Amino acid sequence: MTTRQRLVETLKSKGALPLEWQDTVASVDRGLFIPSVIDVGEFATDPERWLRAVYSDAPVVTQVNDGKSTPEGAFRLSTSSSSMPSIMLEMLGLLDVRDGQRVLEIGTGTGYNAAWLSHRLGDGKVTSVEVDAVIASTAVENLKRAGFHPVTVLGDGRAGHGECAPYDRVICTYTVRDVPRAWLEQCPNGRIVTPWGSSFFSGSYATLDVVDGEARGTFSGYPAFMWDRTQRAGAGRVADLYNQEEGEKSSTDIAPQNVIQDHPAFFTALSVTDAWYRWCEADDGSGKATLWFFSDDRRSWATVEYAPHKDTYEVEQYGSRTLWNEVRSAFLRWHELGKPERSRFGLSVDGDGQRVWLDDPDRVVGHTPAR
Repeated sequence: MTTRQRLVETLKSKGALPLEWQDTVASVDRGLFIPSVIDVGEFATDPERWLRAVYSDAPVVTQVNDGKSTPEGAFRLSTSSSSMPSIMLEMLGLLDVRDGQRVLEIGTGTGYNAAWLSHRLGDGKVTSVEVDAVIASTAVENLKRAGFHPVTVLGDGRAGHGECAPYDRVICTYTVRDVPRAWLEQCPNGRIVTPWGSSFFSGSYATLDVVDGEARGTFSGYPAFMWDRTQRAGAGRVADLYNQEEGEKSSTDIAPQNVIQDHPAFFTALSVTDAWYRWCEADDGSGKATLWFFSDDRRSWATVEYAPHKDTYEVEQYGSRTLWNEVRSAFLRWHELGKPERSRFGLSVDGDGQRVWLDDPDRVVGHTPAR
């Protein structure tokens, strides 16, 4: 069995390879889209490890820190990758692309997804936009080597590419906080699929059906994609962000792990849009943990200390914002609403911006004005 066949069989065994994409996945060699060195160290000298990484159902990071030089020991933010093939297929399933349709891809990356679309639809039906000049150039070379020539554009993905519009489908391969108006204008009657969220929780696909330039849709999945570079959430290591400041101390009877479960975190993210969390377990086997919150601007932080068999938990908050209070308020509001699951929420986008609603489009629980 060849390495390419192994990837196909892996996806089939997971039930992740729809019949309409089997020929494409089997025909397009992922190895043509992955650099020969994908990590420092062993990958540079171990071809077998490279093969295992490339032809497995796993993501492969191809750029960190926007390609800038990274000193040894510095935080490494993944900024481009070849996504996990099963996740790519999950998104394409949501996109529901049909033969003959025109597709706009936002975020070319390695070019592997654009190659899949080109194989299925034909080069002339696919337009892909990439903001990073180095990544875009490399993707074009990868696509040529694989025999594909879709329209590739260097530019801001939020603006789409009007010259090839209208499109039947728009697929975005990075996380956005809001759906740009340009995408609706260029896909006035079709479907848009994108990873969506805010700093607090970004693990959702938004699948939007567009009719006459207005979109409505649902949330699903648990994607973990990189951010739109113009809208990035905060990131980093606790040791780099916490400078031994002393905050205001209090306590809470809310177990900290409860606020970061998927459904309440999704709701909290509608109001706490510019702060993120990290759960840090103690390494002494005690079961204790610290839940950290950081504002995107790094000016405020909060902690909640978890210990097993406790009914109250220590809280400390520092900076101009009381981050735990913000999270607590959203969590209690979620309880007041009956602890709705994410599947009960929907998203509408039009000229006034985007609105998240619960059960009914008239029951709005979050609004972002048009930009």
